[in-house]
Amino acid sequence: MAAQAMTSLFIPFLALVRKDLLLYFGNRRALVMGIVAPIAIAAFFGTLFDTRQPAGQLGVAITDQDMSPLSQRIVAALQADSGLKLSAMDAAAALAAVTQGKLPAAIVLPKGFGAAAPAALFGVAAKPVITIHHDPSQGAALALVRGLLSQHVMEAVSQAAFGSTGPGLDARLTAQLRDAVNTSPSLPATQQHALQDLFDSLARVQQGAASMAQMPASAAAGRQGGGLSLPFSTETRAATARIGQNYNSFAHSFAGMSVQFILFAGIELGTGVLLARRMGLWTRLRAAPISRSTLLGSRIASGALIALALLAAIYTAAFAFFGVRIQGSVLGFIGIALAFALLTASFGLLIAALGRTPEASRGLAVFATLLLVMLGGAWVPSFIFPPWLQTASLFVPTRWVIDGLDLMTWRGGDLQAALAPIGVTLGFALLFGAVGVWRFPTELDGGPGG
Repeated sequence: MAAQAMTSLFIPFLALVRKDLLLYFGNRRALVMGIVAPIAIAAFFGTLFDTRQPAGQLGVAITDQDMSPLSQRIVAALQADSGLKLSAMDAAAALAAVTQGKLPAAIVLPKGFGAAAPAALFGVAAKPVITIHHDPSQGAALALVRGLLSQHVMEAVSQAAFGSTGPGLDARLTAQLRDAVNTSPSLPATQQHALQDLFDSLARVQQGAASMAQMPASAAAGRQGGGLSLPFSTETRAATARIGQNYNSFAHSFAGMSVQFILFAGIELGTGVLLARRMGLWTRLRAAPISRSTLLGSRIASGALIALALLAAIYTAAFAFFGVRIQGSVLGFIGIALAFALLTASFGLLIAALGRTPEASRGLAVFATLLLVMLGGAWVPSFIFPPWLQTASLFVPTRWVIDGLDLMTWRGGDLQAALAPIGVTLGFALLFGAVGVWRFPTELDGGPGG
């Protein structure tokens, strides 16, 4: 009897468990959100921080205003460095590339650098100043650029002064340095004598009388003793909307989170249409003298207005409490906001057109939105992406919206800089809207409205 009672309880228990399992695994939304979404997100972040992958080259602009043999040698060394992807530009173009976020840094070698750097190495002339314009949102990139620049400048200046593989200092510059050392009031007599001996050795090298292969080590020892110094100094300038303006990280975070949660609102608009269809509201509308295009157009208009209202509220808080400002074109900011609002509305229409049930469509749409905001740089800036992923993300509309909002706020871009984000975003909005109208069920056709 006890065994029979246990069996009578166990069989219904198994049946109920089987029912729940079939329902869960038969639900695509549950599968996507429970299995596929974690895998995709984990793979995304794992790719970003995978140390097994070779590091990509850092894009840097350089402007050689000196064009001396020494400065050209430095440019050639930086170009040959495997960690950099160097682009020669004039000063204005280089600064614009950094300000707009296209490059993380730009190096400017000043006029007279080739003549001043060797003399500054011995502490008898003012150090030339190398300017580094940098994107303040990429602090690690600035540290890398400064380190590589110091390395290659020191190698080039040391080789010019002491190396046996090149021409070294010419006789005239050697004589000028000798005179500067003799008349320098800041150098002790012992160091003056030591440097005179050094110049005598240099003269013999220039005449081919002796080899100076071991001279760099001697130079390093002399520098530690106080006779030599770093032959240049650097001036770093954050490439923001205005000189001296600090970078506000809230500007980017508000751009990313605005895009993410307004797209979530677009999902609700789309699933709302699906709910209305399931309740038979669309069927009732067939009896009204309203055309199909009017109904769908009204959905797009209302969705865009809701997206604009949400964006305005979010940025009002950003302006009021977090110091975010539109440092660029106000018209450009408004244009990007309008384009994004239309994108959100057309995204909602696309969900309503392709979805079958509100439940399944919401899960798939949330997953698609997470992918869009991840690839768009809403969670982490796109410059952290591997090079191939940075290129691929240009085919994602959210990348253009977030970059556009950054351009109009802390980067200080003008109206022309906003045209590309506006155009690309509108293009995606038109594509989503066209597919949504095309695939939308024809249950509205044939009514009195035509």
